[in-house]
Amino acid sequence: MTFQQQILQGIPATLPEPKPYDPAINHAPKRKDILSAEEKKLALRNALRYFWPEHHETLVKEFAEELDTYGRIYMYRFRPDYKMYARPIEEYPGKSLQAKAIMLMIQNNLDYAVAQHPHELITYGGNGAVFQNWAQYLLTMQYLAEMTDEQTLVMYSGHPMGLFPSHKEAPRVVVTNGMVIPNYSKPDDWEKFNALGVSQYGQMTAGSYMYIGPQGIVHGTTITVLNGGRKIEKESEGLEGKLFVTSGLGGMSGAQPKAGNIAGCVTVCAEVNPKAVNTRHSQGWVDEVVIDLDTLVERVALAKANKEVVSIAYQGNIVDVWEKFDTENIYVDLGSDQTSLHNPWAGGYYPVGLTLEESNKLMADDPEVFKEMVQASLRRQAAAINAHTAKGTYFFDYGNAFLLEASRAGADIMAPNGIDFKYPSYVQDIMGPMCFDYGFGPFRWVCTSGKPEDLQATDAIATQVLEEMAKTAPVEIRQQMEDNIRWIKGAQQNKLVVGSQARILYADAEGRVAIARAFNQAIAEGTIGPVVLGRDHHDVSGTDSPYRETSNIYDGSRFTADMAIQNVIGDSFRGATWVSIHNGGGVGWGEVINGGFGMVLDGSTEASRRLESMLFWDVNNGITRRSWARNEGAVFAIKRAMEQQPLLKVTLPNQVSDSLL
Repeated sequence: MTFQQQILQGIPATLPEPKPYDPAINHAPKRKDILSAEEKKLALRNALRYFWPEHHETLVKEFAEELDTYGRIYMYRFRPDYKMYARPIEEYPGKSLQAKAIMLMIQNNLDYAVAQHPHELITYGGNGAVFQNWAQYLLTMQYLAEMTDEQTLVMYSGHPMGLFPSHKEAPRVVVTNGMVIPNYSKPDDWEKFNALGVSQYGQMTAGSYMYIGPQGIVHGTTITVLNGGRKIEKESEGLEGKLFVTSGLGGMSGAQPKAGNIAGCVTVCAEVNPKAVNTRHSQGWVDEVVIDLDTLVERVALAKANKEVVSIAYQGNIVDVWEKFDTENIYVDLGSDQTSLHNPWAGGYYPVGLTLEESNKLMADDPEVFKEMVQASLRRQAAAINAHTAKGTYFFDYGNAFLLEASRAGADIMAPNGIDFKYPSYVQDIMGPMCFDYGFGPFRWVCTSGKPEDLQATDAIATQVLEEMAKTAPVEIRQQMEDNIRWIKGAQQNKLVVGSQARILYADAEGRVAIARAFNQAIAEGTIGPVVLGRDHHDVSGTDSPYRETSNIYDGSRFTADMAIQNVIGDSFRGATWVSIHNGGGVGWGEVINGGFGMVLDGSTEASRRLESMLFWDVNNGITRRSWARNEGAVFAIKRAMEQQPLLKVTLPNQVSDSLL
């Protein structure tokens, strides 16, 4: 049976043979046993409803065993035999070009080179899922292959509810993930609902089909490290010979060593999972691997002395690194952490003193003891970081809930007022005032032809557009323009592609529209094939997250989620090909609401009209909210936007004199 035939058949009428468990693949840890006996029966009923009754007797035992062994029903038997990767768009069956593009993006999220736990349909972050099980994948791909441009596919947390009549201007797919009632958004609620098969954690770009491998965060990390360096530099000396210490090499956090290399510093990134270390090393995202702390100290001292640009993975626990560098007086210039602390009790953070295997066993067998060990480890890590910052280290929270979970663990991490943290979020200190307030965020695109030459052509187009814009750019955004021009010019040399032929750069609304317009023209002329536009949800408008994306909102509204909801609603009727809205992502279930989109450019006049309307709104919605919060850069940016678009008229804040209060 051909690839296209397999897609079109959906869930096979004849049961495929069981798939053996492949220990060579990086698998998700076992989830804790959280369901009652009656709830386990319900989970089995929920799983079996995808299949004809004649198969239930065979599958019920198998699914019960999966639930008992892994804490979830993944339906491994139905994992496809074909290779999982983003194929050229013409290889997908279908009646809608837009639907074919979405199939391409889904398969890219599950590519073994991209996904963190591909057999469990998890793309990154330990629990960021595209689907809950393989039946959902098969059915969704079948629907996409059958749909026309007069239909919309409705997705409930990985489950395809079905195709509904709509119209060409409507999104082809509308995605929700984890949108449970707010009072049921605690971590154990996620465990329960996910085990029942009724909800999932879509992360940010996993469940919205817009993950492009670690490149997606490399650029943001590069900008963060560069601007972090600017905050500590004395005489514009840059990052040469300076040390950046962090942790996490799985999923998005694997971008850190590559970003450190591009920024020009010495990077040490600790990771406890040997498979993640080996993956990033084999992909060229980290230069060297060290497994001994004494060797690490010697290597780092040499690298600093020689002012090398090098990234070093330490295969071990980050707490040991912070403590060892303190006792050995290794000076750390920049420090952060990007372990998945939005998911601290189920594999997002591994406590010091336990091996990977011991942790995975304990988190399933005795979750309360595991939680105690994680919190003890966080207290030790915070204490070690405090010792370094006392010597002058600039430490920032990288939006992974490190400070939040450390505070909940009782770590010495609070400011004297007992309300704020000792250390800023990188959004508060760097990305918010320097990027988001001015409308700069992670614009990305994927060349659906799969041809490297198409990506090279889009790089050249984007460079030309940005260089032309930079000639008249206001001084307030000139540094951002220059950083992004330098980034896109070096993109090919830095070998950032993992999976699809994709690219990312930070641009404001004006830049995004101009680049997209130029792409659409090139497609119309036949220079390149169709292009999918998107962005990370970690952007100007897409996400309401009080400890990350909206942490530099100081009018008391950072705990509200109007912006993210308005964003996805507005995108859906302004021309997005698909839209998504998620509870959870990046900082944890119940801690954030985030929305995303995808847009297919096919060279048509309709695509040109849609991109102008949607991209302008997608950015300026957030700038408006930030300006109303009295953020100085955002007030500047929204006034500039009103000058450029006469139909835009927003409510501006009036400043209040402190003396009156």
